[in-house]
Amino acid sequence: MAAPNEITPRQLLRLIGTPDAPVIVDVCIDADFEADPHLIPTARRIAHTDIDAIRSCVGARACVIVCQKGRKLSQGVAALLNADGHRAEYLAGGMMAWRESGAPGIPAAVVPPHVDGATLWVTRHRPKIDRIACPWLIRRFVDPGARVLFVAPGEVLDVADRFGAIPFDVEDTFWSHRGDACTFDTMLEAFALDLPALERMAQVVRAADTNRHDLAPQAAGLLALSVGLSRQYRDDQAQLDAGMAIYDALYRWARDGFDETHDWPGGRGT
Repeated sequence: MAAPNEITPRQLLRLIGTPDAPVIVDVCIDADFEADPHLIPTARRIAHTDIDAIRSCVGARACVIVCQKGRKLSQGVAALLNADGHRAEYLAGGMMAWRESGAPGIPAAVVPPHVDGATLWVTRHRPKIDRIACPWLIRRFVDPGARVLFVAPGEVLDVADRFGAIPFDVEDTFWSHRGDACTFDTMLEAFALDLPALERMAQVVRAADTNRHDLAPQAAGLLALSVGLSRQYRDDQAQLDAGMAIYDALYRWARDGFDETHDWPGGRGT
């Protein structure tokens, strides 16, 4: 019988990428992590002995604690958190079960360092498609607390240098277009986010962002919504907040509803 506070890799994977995803804390010891230096999407590494830091990271949100095998470290930390009134689960089978399930693991080396508790990114102001899609991907699969700065195109690299931010979707940077692929594609590849739903999303984003609507019929709709958002909001942060909901819906379409169609039922009038 499953423990009341355990969650399986399959159950956790269904939550990741959605607004209701729990905070994930990786408490693997250094030796175990060095043997497989990958993170479950959105996971933060914190030592199992630093309970105060774990409490601070979790706050009032539901959380999942991960260790190598899902035994003493993750179960102990989850039990401590539950005793303090938190909503904590541990990952059944730990990181080993996660990897054996085929779920994605992000190479820890490609995750940017945190600045004041979160990753910090910078791009051109007045975003349309890639510059909303990429922050969505980062917040839902890499760092839920990621901050994004929008500045004039000519200032992106200097702002990145002065403030320790990661530039993206600008020329001559790592996080940018490559050939026919857009920045969203680059991030999927670098973060090793090999999920069918994200691949479906990427095709739509790429088609809309590079004006190749023949690649995906949904691209015209995404472009229309993106242009509409850019006209509706003068403030780029407000536009990003609104755009998150659009990409949440696109992800659920790509994961659960991509083969669904809709038409007025026959015989019920016009």
